Amino acid sequence: MKRVTGIGGIFFKCKDPEKMKQWYKTHLGFEIDPYGAKFDWKQEGDAANNGYTLWSPFPDKTKYFEPSSKDFMINYRVENLEALVEELKKEGVTLLDNLETYDYGKFIHILDIEGNKIELWEPIDK
Repeated sequence: MKRVTGIGGIFFKCKDPEKMKQWYKTHLGFEIDPYGAKFDWKQEGDAANNGYTLWSPFPDKTKYFEPSSKDFMINYRVENLEALVEELKKEGVTLLDNLETYDYGKFIHILDIEGNKIELWEPIDK
């Protein structure tokens, strides 16, 4: 079973997410939307399958990364999240929540061995 297929997003805490977005827009040319910046790419071996990686600053007081105390969280793109979750359960990986489905994909959060929160995402790429 294929597991992680790429990085779906890089999320980090900062004092002022809006100022941070504007700094990156002004100085590095990021195209900003309410979530941050999307970096589009094509899936290797399948040029018809487009994907993206999201860069997104969060307020430094966010609780979204908890229970991790780190100032960042990485979102990994996966294939067949439901099957992966079953494998992770068998392997004793800490699952923080239940699998959630939205119009843009399925998500679940896990912890690595050092307590870093990881977001797993099975995207619905159009």
